[in-house]
Amino acid sequence: MGLGRTLGVSLLGLAGHIIEVEAHLAASVPGFSLVGLPDAALAESRDRVRAAVTSSAIDWPQRKITVNLSPASLPKSGSGFDLAIAVAMLAGAGVLDVSRVADIVHLGELGLDGRLRPVRGVLPAVIAAVAAGYPRVVVPAANAAEAALVPGALVLGAASLAEVAWRYGADIAQPPAAVPVPAVVAGRAAPPDADLAEVLGQHQARAALEVAAAGGHHLLMVGPPGTGKTMLAARLPGLLPDLTESEAVEVTAVHSIAGTFDPGGGLMRRPPFEDPHHTATPAAVVGGGSGIPRPGAASRAHRGVLFMDEAPEFSPRVLETLRQPLEHGELVIHRAGGSARYPARFQLVLAANPCPCGKAIGKGLECTCQPMARRRYWARLSGPLLDRVDLQVEVHQASRAEIDGAGRGECSAAVAGRVAAARRVQADRLAGTPWRTNAEVPGHWIRSVLGADRSLMVDLDRALDRGVLSLRGVDRVLRVAWTLADLAGRTAPGRAEIGQGLLLRTRGQGVA
Repeated sequence: MGLGRTLGVSLLGLAGHIIEVEAHLAASVPGFSLVGLPDAALAESRDRVRAAVTSSAIDWPQRKITVNLSPASLPKSGSGFDLAIAVAMLAGAGVLDVSRVADIVHLGELGLDGRLRPVRGVLPAVIAAVAAGYPRVVVPAANAAEAALVPGALVLGAASLAEVAWRYGADIAQPPAAVPVPAVVAGRAAPPDADLAEVLGQHQARAALEVAAAGGHHLLMVGPPGTGKTMLAARLPGLLPDLTESEAVEVTAVHSIAGTFDPGGGLMRRPPFEDPHHTATPAAVVGGGSGIPRPGAASRAHRGVLFMDEAPEFSPRVLETLRQPLEHGELVIHRAGGSARYPARFQLVLAANPCPCGKAIGKGLECTCQPMARRRYWARLSGPLLDRVDLQVEVHQASRAEIDGAGRGECSAAVAGRVAAARRVQADRLAGTPWRTNAEVPGHWIRSVLGADRSLMVDLDRALDRGVLSLRGVDRVLRVAWTLADLAGRTAPGRAEIGQGLLLRTRGQGVA
């Protein structure tokens, strides 16, 4: 009888749990069983491990092999346990020294030829291992650069199971240098930030974009086709400051699990940008899938921008699922195989036509849509969702005189400098609190800072009495007013900033 142990990591959302992989070899009828709540992909590791061991010129033990993944009550998924299962089994068979592998974390999928293939989620898995007191980690060579991003981790990248066994002192010939399997990045490469100077005219929309970037506010742009709504939204990430160290680790961990992270460039330092198509399903936008749910576009946009072009064309189910992350900054996805929490504190940018034909802007004299068609079109954006959008602006067609007279507008670098200055003011004001931007601050805190001067609230009280604003809307106008004050270099917003925030909130409709 032999018993071998080593360690692996199971991920539930971004939370990693250390798993003890035990292999028991008994003198009985040969067989291989795997217990401990494995999913289908993990249960198939028995065949992969058997083929990889024999392909590595290691004798397969003709005994009854039982592998347990402990704690057995925690669901496990994926093929990342292959290497740990093989190492524990070889330790139990006496091929490897049990004491050398017992406290080392092993991550990786095995090919039938014994090569180690990269897996998703290596970064959060290694973070969890180091936090639990297990800094020594063995990963596939293609994941070594990603694992090495974790401070304090002692990473060994291996190309094959034979190399791992040889490094542990197995009585086998030194394997030839195997060709490592390259990491496959499912997502597209991040394009360089586009320059705001490429947008002609649109002074009001450019100003709203600057306010959105400075305070982390959500933005709705309404206008006819071809007015530059998509161009403006694509330039918002270029106005945002670089991610902090903790934010970069968190964002990179999400993309590691999603399989869209290229470790060649190190941690993701720039805010991400996600723009799902309007035919996307709820699982694609907020996350999901069978077994343990995976992050969707909303989580991949964490600390960045989620842009939804032609927003009324999205499924109402997709739009309504965004209400939770807009309010709490995270997504909790429940499935039969378990629940997962993913961070989702993004800036939502919605772009919409004023009506199905796109011409009901201003007086709307050229619009050919029936009133019922207009109402049906806008009914797809529910009131509770729009109530969570701080800035709502109209984007009109730029006239020839406006384009010729404007010349080349400000570049992104100039606007980003003002945004960074406003963010520093917010950081100083919010030091010691859990909030980082004005958009995150709760209404009661804002009102307590403003004090008891009711003269500042006259316009908001009037809009509240007339039903133009909800109580949530009042708080959001105050947040925008603080951002306007930060951009203007004022220590606190006055009635002018509150009035301007009210106009940006309501598109000037119903405000006297």
